[in-house]
Amino acid sequence: MATPSSPFAFLEDLLSRVGERLRPPGWAVHEIQHRAVLFLNHVLQQEPEAQQRLARQQGRVVQFRWRAVTVSLVATPAGLLDLAPEGVAPELTLTITETSPFRLVHATLRGDKPTVRIVGDVQLAAEVNWLVDHVRWDVEDDLARVVGDVPAHAIGTVARRVAGALRQFADGRGTEARKGPPSAGDE
Repeated sequence: MATPSSPFAFLEDLLSRVGERLRPPGWAVHEIQHRAVLFLNHVLQQEPEAQQRLARQQGRVVQFRWRAVTVSLVATPAGLLDLAPEGVAPELTLTITETSPFRLVHATLRGDKPTVRIVGDVQLAAEVNWLVDHVRWDVEDDLARVVGDVPAHAIGTVARRVAGALRQFADGRGTEARKGPPSAGDE
């Protein structure tokens, strides 16, 4: 009997089979995509340089794909994003090649970018890469508007420590997996 290569192999297989059979209704997908665009625009509004770069790309469509999830975004004249109209051909398609959600999360926790297949306009891809590298959500600033500066800073500090511990855990797990099981001479 073959042993799975990952302790999460069963969960990955189950998630894949369930994902193939259960599809949310179209209206729910559209609503989730719309909410994601609102969030991205909120983050972009905190970065004037990002808005200027996006404004120069107005009307251009970028399609993002991962497994069965596809979203097409268009740059607006204001330097923000909107959902592209149905049927519009993208000028750039970015497909995340990692199909396992667990490996994708693991790589993200380590701080790695996922492997992406790029099809289309290379200059537009460079702009998208710049946005990914330079635009960050200032969670602490948004939280300070709700709870005040001091509690927001304290929560931010705890969150950074937790994120650091998760990254360290992910790095350690990746190192152990690469090393393999200990041999008799290692002890």
